[in-house]
Formats: sequence, structure tokens, C-alpha cells
Amino acid sequence: MDPPGPPRFVAVGERVDLAPRAPDPEAAYTWSLRESPADSTVSVDDGPVIEFAPDVPGHYRLELEAPDATHTQTVRAYPDERHTTRVELPVADLPVPPADVDSMSVVGPFNEQVAGRTRPTRQDDRFVADLDLPPGTHPYGFCVNDDFAQQVHGAVTVPGPGRPRCRLDGEIREGTLVVTATATAAPDTDLADADLAVDFVVDDRDPLPDAAVEISDRELRVPVESVPETLRIHAVAVGERRSVSDTLTIHHDDGLTVDRPNDPPEWAESPTVYEIFVRSFTGETLPTTFAELERRVEYLQSLAVDVLWLTPVLASPTDHGYHITNYFETADDLGSRAAFESLVETCHEAGIRVVFDLVINHTSRDHSVYQLHAGGVDRYSDYYKRVPKSWDGTGVDWAGDTAPEFYFNWQRIPNLNYGSLAVRRWMLDVVAEWADVVDGFRCDVAWGVPHGFWKEVRECVPDDFLLLDETIPRDPHYHEAEFQMHYDTALYGALRDIGHGNAPAEKIFEALDDAVWQGFPESAVHLRYIENHDETRYLEECSEGALRAAAAATFTLPGAPMIYYGQERGMTAQRGPMKWYDGDADLTAFHRSLSTLRREESVLQTGSVERLPVDVAERHESADSAADVDAAPTAGDTPADIDATVVLRANGDGEPVGADRVVAYAREDGDDRLFVVLNFGDEPQAVRLPEAVGSTDLVTGSPLRKRYPDDAAGEADTYLLVDDVVVCRPA
Repeated sequence: MDPPGPPRFVAVGERVDLAPRAPDPEAAYTWSLRESPADSTVSVDDGPVIEFAPDVPGHYRLELEAPDATHTQTVRAYPDERHTTRVELPVADLPVPPADVDSMSVVGPFNEQVAGRTRPTRQDDRFVADLDLPPGTHPYGFCVNDDFAQQVHGAVTVPGPGRPRCRLDGEIREGTLVVTATATAAPDTDLADADLAVDFVVDDRDPLPDAAVEISDRELRVPVESVPETLRIHAVAVGERRSVSDTLTIHHDDGLTVDRPNDPPEWAESPTVYEIFVRSFTGETLPTTFAELERRVEYLQSLAVDVLWLTPVLASPTDHGYHITNYFETADDLGSRAAFESLVETCHEAGIRVVFDLVINHTSRDHSVYQLHAGGVDRYSDYYKRVPKSWDGTGVDWAGDTAPEFYFNWQRIPNLNYGSLAVRRWMLDVVAEWADVVDGFRCDVAWGVPHGFWKEVRECVPDDFLLLDETIPRDPHYHEAEFQMHYDTALYGALRDIGHGNAPAEKIFEALDDAVWQGFPESAVHLRYIENHDETRYLEECSEGALRAAAAATFTLPGAPMIYYGQERGMTAQRGPMKWYDGDADLTAFHRSLSTLRREESVLQTGSVERLPVDVAERHESADSAADVDAAPTAGDTPADIDATVVLRANGDGEPVGADRVVAYAREDGDDRLFVVLNFGDEPQAVRLPEAVGSTDLVTGSPLRKRYPDDAAGEADTYLLVDDVVVCRPA
């Protein structure tokens, strides 16, 4: 086996999973607690896989007795970040008569969406539950009779600051390795950066004597001659809350090289991603096979796609493929493994990386292993999690005295038990089976698999491999030596709210600020999307104008923009057949122009985001000038020739009508600067930026449509006519 993983950082009130790595399921492993704070009374459980829950802040050292050696695991615990918060459901809001309520659960990310785990109490005219939650906004649901189909949703906000951030950098100075920590305070705290403490920890796996380490404030120093073959340094910034830890890996061979394992591979820093719902991509009549997908790679190439994400391609009884029945074989209807590898090779030849949907939180209940588990075969008794039958609201007569654990109402996909060494070994074999075939994993229900296992996966896959987590809502701790790319649930929600008209367009900036408040490191890549296989189509709920602006937002903000197959064709069916012959050609060309522009303009990938104030106006042209409404300025034109009257129009609050549907920002990288204006409304808007603009709309390649009011004093008074998006340079 391998030694346990990196040191773990946790707050009191949280639990941390500890397990042997690359375990032998038949071997014996024993944990013991060797060091703990003086006032701690915590102990460790029996068994090779434990959940350790520090009871006071401080340093804990655990030892794992394994067949090969005794290994050390460090756990650093920080003060409890949680606050007791009450959630309530008035009886009057029940979806059924009170007499029909036999049981009630409260579910949410705080208890992994498992019905029955958290029971509210009935107090007079309401059900109440007290939850211990950290600062932030937390969604929850009251499940009547433990049934997710009878759920009343809500959200509660716990006051408190965001997380600080920490970054490590290393260099050699006069024969000494110097590791420097940059600590940044949370945006809403009274603490300054200098007020933060930095907690350095040397990885237990690396033989470095304490005497060789010198720590002074924000620097850790080690003489080069003392650096072992591999040295991993970790650090956390600590204020009112702790940061996500950052890591440096130093390799000592002919010289010293310093790597940042938390950073994404270069190819995944800002790629354009295209998700295919596999069995729908070839259209209405043609069965999908790997060969048929391969024939359509040129289409992806034409869209300037960098990464192809395929929904599951392994054996499964379902069209969507998330009910896996064999992890080591491709689905019969899609084709052989050789055919799959041919598809991957063709993508590579086209400059497209392939991301494989890794589904290891659960299996199908039709998987042979689950059937053997449910059938009482002793070898498989611990392969799946079990819960009391009283937690289950499905009405299924589960075999045995307990029920399988599953999330939400996903009764056909029981959760695997990562407390089992056999399950860990099995899933590590799955990772090894496919990691050399594809370029990355999109990890389904990543939030359901223990952090410690993902840390092991991170170190098992190649260095330039991408791990993308499906964690809803997003959680920065999955960036801690685990994933480099994350679902951007905040921007997704903001773009839906804006599209529905329930929020102003400027809510985009709240979503961007949320990543900083949450404490995501700058190196984290956020997957920007407006729809996917689990969500209704944007066009099903919102107008095409809003869709164009929302898609443009994903392509003109930092991160990784994603197109869900058919989004660019105007599809409204969530998982329906791709609209090839009857798709929206103009919308496809629009998406193609966005992705091509992003590829050509590096500032859209790496530049900072600056919020721009805008003025929104309405044009009123005379009959004589009406023919020139969409005309671009030509030599000899004066402002009056182009548009004689641009008049502000206001609603009852004094705001220009449509102003809340418009947002603008600049992208700048020091060498280049671009302006982006988005209009989520259904009517064109005349928008004035605070700086003069150039003459070309970079999205269309056409001249900008400019408007000039009567009293225009210069280019800075120019209004741009914006249908959905304009991207342009300063004058």
C-alpha cells in the first residue's frame, strides 16, 4: 500500500475521512491517535477507514499500522465555523392535509440530501429544525413523508465573513529553498491581509527533519541539501475562518523544480467545453455509436471546441448511462473499446481533449455486485451504505432489515460505501482503467464521495489530467488537492434569474464576487454554463434574446465556457435528438462566432473583469432619418446625419426602460482591453459606455451601430445599438 495522503485541514464540527491508500482489502489496518491538544477527549474508531472528528482546535497526529510499515497522518483543526440556525415550515404551507403527514425530513447539502437523516419537530403551527451551518446561503427542503416529490423548498442565510485565500510560491535563494505564502483576507472581513496567520505543514510522507525547517511569518526555508527527493509543503491562511490549503511539490533530482499541483493543466485553464448527451447526438433516426460520433468531430472543430465532455459511455440499462452495470466495458450499443479509443484519437487529431464521465458515487441497483449485496452474499455485505427503513419514503419493499442509502429520490442508484477497502480498491481500478485513455474525468455527484478518496485519485492520474467536479452548490474545499475545475452554480443561477426577469443583469457581478467570498483560489477554473443534461433548456424558460446574452456572458467572462449539445441549435427538449436538419442556423453561427472570438482574443481568457457604468437610451428618429437607423458612420457623416435624436426614456422610478437588462464590463490583461455589453432584453438598446469605443463589433466583424444625440460633444457621448452582445475595443 501507499502511505496515507496529505495532511488534512478541518474545522471543529466537521469530520475528515482517513484511509489507507491502494489498500489490500484482505490486509489488517489499525488507526491510533498519538498526539492531540491537551483539552481534547476525542478517540478513534476501529476499522481501516475512519471518520475523525476533532473536538477542539489544534494539531492531531494519527498513526496507521499497516502490513508494510507504520504511517503518520496529520490533521490540523481550526475553530468551529458553524452557527445554529433554525428553519421552519408552517403547517399552512404543507402540500398535503396535516392528517396525511406520517413523517418529515429536512434535506440539503448539509446532510447530503438523504431523507430521514434530519428530523424536524412539530411546534404548534409549524415544523422546525435547528441546523449547525457555516456562513453563507444554504438551500433546504422539507420532505413530507420523506418523499422528494412532496418537498417544500427554502433557503436560509447565516451571517458571517467569507474565507481568506492562500497561495504558495517557491524559489531558490543562495542555496536555500524559500516557500512564500501570500495570504488574502476575505472581502467582507475587518481583518487586513497582514492580520492573517499562515499555518505551514510539511507532508508526513516526506522525510524532512524538523531542524531543517525554518518558519518566519510568511516564509518557510529549507537548505537545498536537506530537501528530499520529493517534498510537499502545504499552507492555510487563518483569520475568522480558514482558507483552502495550497500546496507546492518540490522535486529534487539533478536540480530543484517547483510545481503547483492545485493548478489546472495548461490546456484546461480556459477551454471551450462541449457536452454531448451521447445517445441523442446523431439525430432522430440514426442509432448513436462511437463511429457515428467520430464522423461528427468536424462539427465540434468548426465550433472552436477545445474539450469534449461525453455523458457516460459504459455499460448501463439507461439511455443517460448514469446507472452503471459494468465499469470496465463500454456500452454494447455504442461500440467496442477500440471504437471508443478511435473516437478519442480523432478528437486529439482535431485538437480536442476528451473528458469521460466518471460515475463512482453509486452503481445501478441492477449491477451484479449490488444484487449479490442485496442477496446476502457475505463478501459484498459492506459494498453499499445502508440506512434504517424508516428513512425511506419510496415505498419499495427493500430486501433485508435496512434500506440502501441513496440521494434525493434516486432509488435505482444506491450509494457505494467508501468505508469498505474493497470498494476503494475497486474504484481505484476503475480510475486506472480509463485515466490513460482520456484526458480528464467529469466526476458525477462528486460531493457524495469522500474528500480523501478524491485526493488519492488526484495523485493516481497523470499530471496533465483534468478533474471536473459536479458539486452543487460549489464548494472550494474540493479544490484542495482534488479538482481543478468546478461547476459554477452561482453564475448559472444568476443567468437564469436574469433571463426570467427576476434579477437585474448586474447580478452577474454578484456571481463573480461569490467565488472570491467562498474562498476559491485564483487558480480554480469555473465551468460557465447556462444548461446541461440535468437542467431544463434555457430557451424553454427564457427568450432567445436572453439566451444569446447569457451564452455571451459565459464566453466573455473568465473560466471555461460550455455549450450543451443543441444549445447552439435552439433546442428546447432537455435530452432530445440533436436538431441537425431543423436547427437554428443563425443561433449556431452566433455560438461559433463567440467561441472563435474567445480563441482569438486571449484577453477574454485571462484578463481581469472591470464593471462599467452605462447609460441606456431610446432612439426617436424622424421619417427622413428612419432609413439610416442601422447605418454605420461613413466618411463625411456628422452625428446629426446618423441620428438626430437620442432621447432618454424612463419608467416610473426614473430609470431608463430596459436599463436593468443591460450590463457592461471591460476585460484587460495589461496588453489588451476589450469592452463587453450584454442586453438580456428582447428589444435593442442604445447604450453609452464611459469611454469612447472603436468602430468594429468583434463578435460579428461588422461596423458598430453608433448613435449620436443632438448635443454630442465627442466620441464619449456615442451610444451603441446593442441587440444581445457587443464586444469592441476602445477608440
